[in-house]
Amino acid sequence: MTDTSQKSPKADDQPRLLSGGNPQIAKGYGEAPVQAYIAAMPGWKSDLGRRLDALITETVPDVRKAVKWNSPFYGADDDGWFLSFHCFAKYVKVAFFHGASLDPVPPGKSKQANVRYLDIREDDTLDEAQFRAWVKQASALPKERM
Repeated sequence: MTDTSQKSPKADDQPRLLSGGNPQIAKGYGEAPVQAYIAAMPGWKSDLGRRLDALITETVPDVRKAVKWNSPFYGADDDGWFLSFHCFAKYVKVAFFHGASLDPVPPGKSKQANVRYLDIREDDTLDEAQFRAWVKQASALPKERM
């Protein structure tokens, strides 16, 4: 009789990619689930995810991190969340939860009055100075509880 109690690693042990290539990562708080999400982002999006995470962490050194609804969330203190991002087929969407209060306002509008988006495609050049400015401003605004 063969012992089947020891499973060998399989390709399906990797996070499943949902619609548009968004990684399915279990809800969790802290650095580990966010890094698991970023590592599972497909192709060029993983490099972008690492860069976004680094810029956010450098700009807000005491940032709180979590994965909720298959997206990394970033917050300050225990007040809630100010930013998240999500993979789509052809871009990564950064959501600023109080983006309408940022100066200048990020370009992507939302059905929610306060939310603004920044969509980043593979060939786009990320304006890191502007992104840092938005992150700094967003971290100082009221946070969303989710």
